[in-house]
Amino acid sequence: MPSRPSKRLQTFRNPSPERDYRIQMQMPEFTCLCPLTGQPDFATLELEYVPDRLCVELKSLKLYVWSFRGKGAFHEAVTNRILDDLVRATRPRFMRLTARFNVRGGIATAIVAEHRKRGWKSAV
Repeated sequence: MPSRPSKRLQTFRNPSPERDYRIQMQMPEFTCLCPLTGQPDFATLELEYVPDRLCVELKSLKLYVWSFRGKGAFHEAVTNRILDDLVRATRPRFMRLTARFNVRGGIATAIVAEHRKRGWKSAV
């Protein structure tokens, strides 16, 4: 059975919760639609996080990212929504999402959104 887009982010237990370590991912095939013109917007998403108790499961992340393909969204809104959903699912110590949108009308856009757990100080 083929995969389908999904808004459900699945997690698994952090195998080393006693240690701060960074997980970095690149998702070069993100697409959504311009809410004004309906034209496709293409971006590379760069996710970096320090897990606490949970990590995001990769296939669910792929299907989650895919779920934006046919949806209209401003760059700023979609970047912050994705970060909010990932933070809600994983409750990380730190998370940064950078969305690097391809050139449209001569302008390339990069949106950077961050979350830090209250009181957390980086050890890495």
